[in-house]
This record gives sequence, C-alpha cells and structure tokens, in this order.
Amino acid sequence: MPHPLDAAAVRTWCALALRALGRAREEIDAINVYPVADGDTGTNLYLTVESAARAVDAVFEGRATGGPAARPGLPEAVRAMAHGALIGARGNSGTILAQLLRGMAQVLGESGGEARGAAGGALLGRALGRAVESAYEGVARPVEGTILTVAAAAAEAARAPGDLAEVAHAAYSRACAALEATPRQLDVLDRAGVVDAGGKGLVEVLGALCAALSGTQAPPAPEPAAPGWRAAPCPAEPGGGPGDGPAFEVIYLLQAEDAAVARLRARLDALGESLVVVGGDGLWNVHVHVDDAGAAVEAGVEAGRPHRIRITHFGAAAEERTRVRERVQRATVAAVPGEGLARLCAEAGATVVAVRPGEPPSSAELAEAIRRAHAHEVVLLPNDPELRHAAADAADTVRAEGVRVALIPTRSPVQGIAALAVHEPGRRFDEDVVAMTAAAGATRYAELAVAERQSWTMAGVCQAGDVLGLIDGDVAVIGRDLAATAETVLDRMLAAGGEMVTLVLGRDVPDAVAGRLERHVRGGHLAVDTVVYRGGQHSPPLIVGIE
Repeated sequence: MPHPLDAAAVRTWCALALRALGRAREEIDAINVYPVADGDTGTNLYLTVESAARAVDAVFEGRATGGPAARPGLPEAVRAMAHGALIGARGNSGTILAQLLRGMAQVLGESGGEARGAAGGALLGRALGRAVESAYEGVARPVEGTILTVAAAAAEAARAPGDLAEVAHAAYSRACAALEATPRQLDVLDRAGVVDAGGKGLVEVLGALCAALSGTQAPPAPEPAAPGWRAAPCPAEPGGGPGDGPAFEVIYLLQAEDAAVARLRARLDALGESLVVVGGDGLWNVHVHVDDAGAAVEAGVEAGRPHRIRITHFGAAAEERTRVRERVQRATVAAVPGEGLARLCAEAGATVVAVRPGEPPSSAELAEAIRRAHAHEVVLLPNDPELRHAAADAADTVRAEGVRVALIPTRSPVQGIAALAVHEPGRRFDEDVVAMTAAAGATRYAELAVAERQSWTMAGVCQAGDVLGLIDGDVAVIGRDLAATAETVLDRMLAAGGEMVTLVLGRDVPDAVAGRLERHVRGGHLAVDTVVYRGGQHSPPLIVGIE
C-alpha cells in the first residue's frame, strides 16, 4: 500500500537505505576505482547514511514522550536527515550524497506537512531537481559518468507527472539505467570493467526511497542499457590508483561565512583535486585530495573554524585494504581513548578503534574494525558503558555475515587491559571468552574527572573545577587536588582487597602524580603491586584499575 511522504516515511527511508548499503557495501568498495581506487566508497556511503539515520531517530526519540501531537513533521525530519548526513559525510561520494539530501530538504522542508498523490509526486520531482542543482554547485569540477550523472538522470525522470510511488519508481529506474551506462562515459571505469561505485550507492538509496513510499520492496533494476557492463571486482591494476594522484584525502567540518567559503573553494581548487564543499547556513563539509594536507587544513583555519579533521594517506590506506592475507582463527577488537592505550592494546594483538574526544565510534565503525580483524572469531571490548549499544549493534551486524563475535561488556579501558592479559587464542573460543569476561569482571575501576559545572552527586554537591573520584561509574569522592583525591579513591577501593593497581595517566598528568600514588600504595598496602601506563587520553586525566 502506498505511503505518504511524511516524517515516518523519511525515517523508514533512512533505515532501508542503511540496510541496503550494508548489504552492498563490500561490492561497492570492490568496484571503487574513481576518483581514487581506495576501496572505501561503500563504507563511506554507509557511514554517511548511518549519521543521517541517527539524526532522524534522535528527532523521533526527542518527541517520544509528547504523544501523537508531538511527533515530528516532514520538514523537521528531512532537515535532521540532511544535517546528520552533512556532519557525518565520508569520502567524495558521501559528501556529494549529503549535498543531494540537503537539496531535497530545501524543497521538502518548505512543505506544510505530509505529501500525497500527484501533488506529492510533483513535490518529490522538484526536490530531486534541487538536489542535483545543489550537488553540482558543491563539486568544483563535475565529471560525468559518476554519482552526479546518476542523480541527474533520476531527477530528469522524476519530472514526469505521477503520484509519489510512481515518481520514485521512475527516478530509481532511470538511475539504474544511467548507472549501467557510466563505463561508456568515464575511461577509468571502461578500463576496469565496472560501473561507478558512488552511482551504485545512490541507486541503493533511491531503491530504499521507492520501498519506503510504495510499502513494498524496491523494484528490480531494469535490464542494463549495455548488457556487457556488470559490477565486478576491480582488476589488480586499475587506472586511477592511489599513486596516480594526490597523496592525501582531507575532510573536515567548517564553521564559516559564505564569503570566506568562496575564497576557500578557490584556494583548495588550486591546491588539489576532487574538491567538494557542501553545506550552508554557517556549517560546511569540505573534502579535497591534495599533496599538502597541512596547507588544506590551514586554508580552513583562515576561512573559519575547522573541526572533525580527517586526513587519510591514500597509499597507506590502499595497502591496508588490498593486503592479501589468510583469515586468522581468532582476534580481539578494543575501543580505547589515547594513543598510549591504543599502542598498548595493539601490542597485545588487538585491532584498535580510537575513541576521540566528544566523538564516540559508531556501530558502523566498530563493525568495520571487526571485519578488519579478518578472523573467524572475534572478541569485542567496548571499554566504555556509553558504547554498549553501538557495540551490540556492530556485533549483530557482523554475526549476520558469518563471523562469530563475542561482546564482553567492559566498562573501562583497565577492564579491557585485564581481559587482553588472559586472552589465549589456543583455547576453545567459549573458554577464552569466559576467562576474559572473568578477568574484566574481577577488575574494579575508577576515574578521576574534573567537574565542568555545579551539580548534585552521590557524594554531595560539587563545584566547577572540583576533582571527582568515580568508583564503578558513581561519584564517591569530591576533592580539589587530583593526587589527593586519587589517594582517597585508592584507599576506599583497596579496603575491599586487591593484588594489583593499574594507573593510566592522561595526556596532561605529570609523572610525579604516578610516583606519589605508587608510594601511597606501597606505604599503606604492602602486598599490592602497582603498574603505570601513559595512556595519552584527553579525558579522564586518570583511570584506576584494581585486580
């Protein structure tokens, strides 16, 4: 049964698109030869849509307690979708997709409510038209035979009259035909014998839109315009490889005024290629391929305030993705903050997921790390209670792909370290998981943090700047000095017994603090050993483990 285009349809569209890209991710990665054969277009599109889906879910969840009358409308949902895609856009195709969604939101966001019938079809046609216009505006040097061509074909088909489902179906069908024709438009695709990876991803997204509006599965793709062209793995040496262009991909979000962005476009266009600058209203997503990554970031600093900066070296990334190796029997994956903790876990044999300040890894990033471990069996250590849902989703996703994944609910990096210390790949999987779980569970943990504002805690009222001693996640001590507060925390925890104290120092904590705490443990608890690691994390400044 056809559905109206409303907030619920947008949420369904995001969910279906995410599922479709999840299924097609590896195929899309495999055919990625343009603009750089770095094998990550499918993953980048998936992460971009995941960010869009999370933003739409957040709008619904924020209104959940208000009853039916408080449910979000179409304008709010599409704007959330576009904003989520913008802040989470990855890679060249992901950035273009974010702009396509933004262009659609500019039209759909002006509607009064849900759209139906022929009027809805006309609205969708205008939205797709605006999407293509805005995408071409965002790309410095548009190239045909890419995601842009597929989007333009879909928008052209959507101009024909029809109801919502008919217009969506027409756009999807024309996009499929345009995708099959991309090798005849772009030589690098022709030589590799593949269709455009970004265009393939867009077809999956449009198919999900079809399904969301029709209430059925996306219709099968029509017969290709050129039957010889089929998506297939790239040959060993496709054109446009990582060594054929700039060395780095630079991506960042930028807060800047329109005039500054115009100057930035000109400067980055002179520095490199594959320049895409999308967004508006003061927030932009900048993507460029350059040899001088520092100059690209400096240009952003001059234009405004860049953040969430990602720099990828194409040669290293391609080597990692294309390295051929046998799938190992068992591996571990650990999420940790700080380069010191990351190095420690890597030395223990774990595949590491970096936890950046204010930017926890998504379920897709955790799932990708599990895949990157390239093992039949994987033990996942989230090391943070805030990551439990993302970790569970990632484990479920990869289990569906045939990998045996065990999630150990570690709540702190010190519990993860304890689990890795007893990891034994030669044991049966279940026995290894039980031993690691027991080691993590036997490790009590604490964190020393600095209060950002006045608030009530279980230990009383704290003021901004106070040092908080959290034991097993709850505030137990409030102090003014880091070392003194840590001594109180250690005494409380060791009163219940313990044989080993682990101290993980943050980036700005001096070694003298560790020395003072080691002496304190030695003086009051003679049978307890202390081990110190320089974790390098921004926050918390000190993590404590007691085994």
